[in-house]
Amino acid sequence: MTQESPTFSPLYRQIKTLILQALEAGEWLPGQVIPSEQELAARFNVSQGTVRKAIDEMAADNLLVRKQGKGTYVASHNDPRALFRFLRLVPMDGDLSHPQSLPLDCWRAKAGQEASRMLGIELGAPIIILRRLLKFGAKPVVIDEIYLPGEIFQGLSMEVLQGWSGSLYSLFETRFGLRMIRAQERIRAVGADRSTSDALKVPEGTPLLSVERVTYTYGDKPVEWRRGLYSTAEHYYLNELN
Repeated sequence: MTQESPTFSPLYRQIKTLILQALEAGEWLPGQVIPSEQELAARFNVSQGTVRKAIDEMAADNLLVRKQGKGTYVASHNDPRALFRFLRLVPMDGDLSHPQSLPLDCWRAKAGQEASRMLGIELGAPIIILRRLLKFGAKPVVIDEIYLPGEIFQGLSMEVLQGWSGSLYSLFETRFGLRMIRAQERIRAVGADRSTSDALKVPEGTPLLSVERVTYTYGDKPVEWRRGLYSTAEHYYLNELN
């Protein structure tokens, strides 16, 4: 029998893990500046170069944001530049003005098998389901059905959604202290059914993109499952690979 060698983690990766743990614990909140590289090096008893490498990787992962002459900040969904990180639908005319999010429904339910599997919660656990329409200009382009763990999103209601003018993720961050770190999407082509054609103002049977997403917060914990239908008559789905 061959014996497996222990996994080696470079020192800067270990420092990255420690910084992530501090972020998860709420030591530095979204939009706040973190200690300097010198201070972090002293805290973790490593060189500034090691800390810098860890921060560089976290900035590349959109966890931190470097601001020239100001320091390094925890990334926030309230930053307007963060919107199109998770919204990959781009107008063909290049106009990147912010879309309007219109809540349609919000109700409480119990997790069925698919929701419990996607969100990593028990079958029958409380969940919140919301439907919303995303408009670019006056045109409806996306309709989403979003499933959220009820335990985390206590207090989320139609009234809260209607009173919020920013993105959903900025609401989740500001009101519930939840930061979305990464997402996994599955995309396929479907035809618009009657209810979707009414919502998106397209003929029944129109080709749409079906985008199913699971979004994760710190600790790779799933906290959102959404199913969206995208009209691509005047938009395209942009994904940069590197």
